[in-house]
Amino acid sequence: MNKIFSVARMEILDIRRSKLMLSLLGFFLIAAIVSVVVASIDFGVKADAYKTYTDALAASGITNPATAPQLFPLHLMRAAIEYLEILGALFAIILGYAAIAKEKQRGTLSLLFTRPIGNFTLVLGKLGALALVWLAFVSIVVLATMLTAVIAGHAQLSATDVGRLLLTILGAWIYLLVWTAVAVSIASTSKKLTTALIVSIVLWLLVVLVIPQVGDTMDPDNQVPGGLFKSLQIAKPDETAVLANFTGYNSARDALEISSVTKHFERYTFAFLGIKDQYNQQPIGTVWAGVFINALALWLFAIGTLVISLFTTKPKTLLRTSK
Repeated sequence: MNKIFSVARMEILDIRRSKLMLSLLGFFLIAAIVSVVVASIDFGVKADAYKTYTDALAASGITNPATAPQLFPLHLMRAAIEYLEILGALFAIILGYAAIAKEKQRGTLSLLFTRPIGNFTLVLGKLGALALVWLAFVSIVVLATMLTAVIAGHAQLSATDVGRLLLTILGAWIYLLVWTAVAVSIASTSKKLTTALIVSIVLWLLVVLVIPQVGDTMDPDNQVPGGLFKSLQIAKPDETAVLANFTGYNSARDALEISSVTKHFERYTFAFLGIKDQYNQQPIGTVWAGVFINALALWLFAIGTLVISLFTTKPKTLLRTSK
């Protein structure tokens, strides 16, 4: 156990010394904070426009204006979550790849494995360190963005909002662990580090960008702002009846989307943050029941990738691929 802690400690020290890694993580944090500021300003513009509108109506003798825009603090985090989906996954790949690549480049693996360490000591130490780094990073990003929402957007958080944020942190942490474990496995089993990096990035492109985009494009309701059925003023029962004629098509689209861990992460976080209208202002238990499958999928992806990384990042594999 002490050897695992020693590997983890060295990994954390290496990350702290890496100006590139710190710069990337710092850039992400700044981008997330700026996105909340922009969203807060946008809401302020809408609120001012509504006030001007109601004042004009009042001057005309009309006393039944449209519904006022309402600020839901967690909605301000939408852009930050989308950054985590895309850039966060990419940074997780870079960090996981670097954890193995630097050992191969330094030629320290042969020396390291001359010592009496277990098959899983190296990978457990490195994954444990990266898990701590991602937990700290996600917590800082979420807390910083919410503090920005309170200051810039004058938002007020309830106890339920805090619970939703904690569950969002958990989901984001698991999501980033998946990509780190994937990169560790690919870097461990590839003889050429350039090949490992290319394969990791291609996989990121497919899972994060291509598959979710194809799934969204296949959904006709996404092709019109606000939804196709709403724009056509089709009632919910009629919408259900129409979709019943396309069960095969919808099954194919759903099967495509559930193959992407990114889509599960998006549905999970968007639900808990209330970005999805059906979950907005709903009790946490209700939201959890609605996204249980997505949460389960996140855990299964994490367990699967971590187990694979354990059995691919062993001394025998690393020494063979580092020659």
